[in-house]
Amino acid sequence: MKIRNATIEDLSELIVIENLCFVKEEAATRAAFEKRLTIIPDSFFVAEEGGKIVGLVNGPVIPSAYITDELFRDIQANPVFGGHQSILGLAVDPRFQKLGIAATLLAHMEKAATLQRRETVTLTCKEKYIRFYESHGYSNRGISGSQLGGVVWFNMIKKLQ
Repeated sequence: MKIRNATIEDLSELIVIENLCFVKEEAATRAAFEKRLTIIPDSFFVAEEGGKIVGLVNGPVIPSAYITDELFRDIQANPVFGGHQSILGLAVDPRFQKLGIAATLLAHMEKAATLQRRETVTLTCKEKYIRFYESHGYSNRGISGSQLGGVVWFNMIKKLQ
């Protein structure tokens, strides 16, 4: 498996995976992905297997430790160093799930964030994914203020060394 930065040429494949993994109300739109690929390509990664994209992870660096719904609409370029690396999306094609791809993408994002001296990696997840993130060193910081998709999200944070 190969992990690399995503490019605008990957857009169609990224949209397919996103829509396989998230319901319409939660999935990033084509416009959102275009914006992320343009503004934060340094924190947008894909996993490839046999030349095919099978997973993705992305998110901007933010000044606070918690994600707000505003981030899904408006992102800024990442600072060179510092801040908190957010994850707005971690998705793996269902045909390739349970093979460690999500964990590999997560570790890659954490390594990149550590090299840029980020304070934490922060994300929100549904209750059913809390154990997955806890098993990778994340702490559950309780219910998020996010209203995305009308579901309950939990703040998950991992402090970086």
